Amino acid sequence: MDDDLNAATHAACMDVLDRFMAALNAHDAAGMDATMHFPHVRLADGPLRVYECAGSNPMDLFERLRDADGWSHSRWGERRLVQFDANKAHVALDYTRYRGDGSVIGVYASLYTLTCEGGRWGIRMRSSFGP
Repeated sequence: MDDDLNAATHAACMDVLDRFMAALNAHDAAGMDATMHFPHVRLADGPLRVYECAGSNPMDLFERLRDADGWSHSRWGERRLVQFDANKAHVALDYTRYRGDGSVIGVYASLYTLTCEGGRWGIRMRSSFGP
C-alpha cells in the first residue's frame, strides 16, 4: 500500500474521529453531524438505525446514559486503520465511557467506516458493542 496514501488517510480519519469525540463530549449535535455522512448507519445495542439526514442523530441517548450511569464523557482508546483505499477506511477502535468522578462505566469495541465524499472525510457507519 502506498505510504503517502496510508499517512493521508490515517490523518484524515483520526481528525474526523477527534472532532466527533469532542462534539459528543460537548453534547454538540451539529458538531457531530458535521463529522458524518448521511444517510448514516449505526448498529449497536438493539436494532440497526439509519439517520437519514443531519439533525436526525438522537442526543437523548447521552442524557439517558448520564441519568442511568452518571456518564460525563468518553475517550478513544485504541484506533487502528485496518483497511482503506483513497475513498473508504475501516477503523477498529474502542472507547471508554466515564463518570464525572473519573470512574469507568465501560469500554466498548467498535468498527467505524469512514468515507471520502466530495473531498470530505466523514463517518458513514458505526458498529459498536456499546449501548
